[in-house]
Amino acid sequence: MADVKIKINDKEVTVPAGTTVLDAAKTVNVKIPTLCHLNLHELKAVNKTATCRVCMVEIEGRRNLAPACNTVVQAGMVIRTSTPCVVKARRTMVELLLSDHPKDCLNCEKNQKCDLQKLAAELGIRGEARYQGAMSAYPADSSSHAIYRNPEKCILCRRCETMCNQVQTCGVLSAVGRGFETVVAPAFNLPMAETMCTFCGQCVAVCPTAALTEINNIREVWQAINNKDKVVLVQTAPAVRVALGEEFGMEPGTIVTGKMVSALRELGFDKVFDTDFAADLTIIEEASELMHRIESGGRLPILTSCCPAWVKFIEHQFPELLDVPSTCKSPHEMFGAIAKTYYARKLGIDPAKMVVVSIMPCLAKKNEAAKAELKNDNLRNVDYVLTTRELAMMIKESGIDFENLVDGDFDHPLGESTGASVIFGATGGVIEAALRTAYEWVTREPLEDIEFKQLRGIEGLREATVKMKDLELRIGIAHELGNARTLLEMVREGKEQFHAIEIMACPGGCVGGGGQPYHHGDCGVIKKRVEALYREDRGKDKRKSHENKDVLKLYQEYLGEFYGEKARELLHTHYTPRELI
Repeated sequence: MADVKIKINDKEVTVPAGTTVLDAAKTVNVKIPTLCHLNLHELKAVNKTATCRVCMVEIEGRRNLAPACNTVVQAGMVIRTSTPCVVKARRTMVELLLSDHPKDCLNCEKNQKCDLQKLAAELGIRGEARYQGAMSAYPADSSSHAIYRNPEKCILCRRCETMCNQVQTCGVLSAVGRGFETVVAPAFNLPMAETMCTFCGQCVAVCPTAALTEINNIREVWQAINNKDKVVLVQTAPAVRVALGEEFGMEPGTIVTGKMVSALRELGFDKVFDTDFAADLTIIEEASELMHRIESGGRLPILTSCCPAWVKFIEHQFPELLDVPSTCKSPHEMFGAIAKTYYARKLGIDPAKMVVVSIMPCLAKKNEAAKAELKNDNLRNVDYVLTTRELAMMIKESGIDFENLVDGDFDHPLGESTGASVIFGATGGVIEAALRTAYEWVTREPLEDIEFKQLRGIEGLREATVKMKDLELRIGIAHELGNARTLLEMVREGKEQFHAIEIMACPGGCVGGGGQPYHHGDCGVIKKRVEALYREDRGKDKRKSHENKDVLKLYQEYLGEFYGEKARELLHTHYTPRELI
């Protein structure tokens, strides 16, 4: 494709034919503000509806301004991005967006993650907007345990729709109604809880105005911490420690494990544990289940079950394959089950007085924690789930100087972990961790090259073969639900044969979860978080789950055999076919 020469603000620019004005401007560091635009290059999705009209520019020879996000450059084009006419139009469009938007957004100093608020501030729009519109006639939706939808803040940018339909292929969100009655919502404006939404939270991750947010559980957690009759335990997922620092101005991929532990203690949690302990436990059970299926001629492939968003996806979209996923609970649910049985007995306290809080990168885990099948003795395994963002809010609210905290250590015995558990947060990490254990169990030989690098990468869909003496295991890996759909369709139609498959709902795995610090689809940020997890893995003394002495002690003292009766009672679950709505 031939290159095209143009001018942007008197700068000569050469770009490939087909390039938009917006992308051409980026090549010479000319900033054109956007709200609705979202170009997820590596996720192969682009939101180019040009609905917000904030990115308007002047093009010489044209009577009207043009939207930079979907105007393709032409040879000899002369473009100006900051003339008085352009700035006036930009300001007018933002004021029109604000006309039927909650007015407190103009005066709120706290919501620094709202792109509309930031753009209004840059344009000097404060206090009352010039135009007055009507608030949305649609009520807020808090029907689910995971996602809060506020139509009053929606600017119809359709980013969430692009993510839901193009990347995740869930088809839950779309434009409903016409004209001034238009709203982005599920079909028939159904509550989110009554749809096939997986609660992956990727719509929340790309929303520019906080029209979509997580259901906030901070208040309930504070109440538990301040209740003297409760023993409050907190556990933290591996992906949190490589993203939390971003909320305090640190570079993506900064590992803040020790500071996070110290902050949690200062917040008042009675015990601070590591979900990595339960990830090692998960590997013991999952690897045992895999070997059992191989040896007994059971159903293959086995699919990892750590991601509740993907589990809900298969329950809705592929109910005929529900005998394929591992029956293992996700690690944080396993932790809760062990905490309220084994650990409660060790402490000599009533499990009903124990509160388990999970700090997760994920919104789907909020919904998962409320599932009826994830209870033991009528007690939830996990009582509350907070996102990485919610934890940051609590730390800031408490006035903790996070950057200068002295590193702390997790409590034991539920805080011991290996490098295998750390990489759970990255795409390919769960299956790699499982194979580190399965390899030594099958071959009865030590694993010399511990890193299965053929399983790593950021490609959305990939496959690899792992040799274990005479056994060759074919592995499939997918992240993002659209890729999961492709992989599952190949399995269903018999086009591919795998022994094991790992699926993660979010880009890059848990590191790109809907509850992480906002990255708006920037895969560079996601890659840095992934790299940090592998860095932490390499720094661990023990890097295989079956080397975790506290996990082995748990089996000796309480659970009995790997994948035995007690383990299946506490650590495994079942799946339910769900309607396509």
